[in-house]
Amino acid sequence: MKKLFFLALFSIMLAFGSQAQDYKTGVGIRYGWGKGLTVKHFLGEQVALEGILNSQYKGFSLTGLVEFHKPIANADRLNWFYGGGAQIGFWDGKYGYKNFEAGSNTVIGLVGILGAELNLGFIPISLTIDWKPTLNLVGQSGFWGDGGALSLRYTF
Repeated sequence: MKKLFFLALFSIMLAFGSQAQDYKTGVGIRYGWGKGLTVKHFLGEQVALEGILNSQYKGFSLTGLVEFHKPIANADRLNWFYGGGAQIGFWDGKYGYKNFEAGSNTVIGLVGILGAELNLGFIPISLTIDWKPTLNLVGQSGFWGDGGALSLRYTF
């Protein structure tokens, strides 16, 4: 059901169209594999920093990303983006992913991101759909591919 929802949302975003970023900072919520808060700030026309606080597995994670935005051909206010960064997370073992050990667990890893963002234009809102895979190096090491989400941000 989640996959169908994200596919439908992405299709709607493509129908609206895109261009260069028309906001400097966006603050909002993130929902997908986990729930959280997101802040994105553009350093220039195509480079942004994003911070994510995510709640999942009876714990939370903090992520910092550098993102590179590119327009999608002839689409008004619609961009695709990619980037990377780092993450640290803290989870209760009995609720974790990949069979965490009992008790508290800490993970540190490298994160990638790939997605699309639509700036509505007529209201100061942006919609983003993305996939955020992680390669944990400390703690539950290994590849985690469950980082996709939809973000809704107020922009200014």
